[in-house]
Amino acid sequence: MMQEVLTTKEAMEYLRITRPTILKLIHEGKLKAFKTGQSYRILRKNLEEFTKGKEG
Repeated sequence: MMQEVLTTKEAMEYLRITRPTILKLIHEGKLKAFKTGQSYRILRKNLEEFTKGKEG
């Protein structure tokens, strides 16, 4: 089963936060993400877990 992958922009819109905030969450390890080239990608599953308080 293929998981939906979001860009940081899509994740920002989903969480209603700014770019610096999402990058801070990623760098602090509070939001799981992976890097593709110079961009980060976030699995929808990880984003949903983050919103439910299951950070990292």
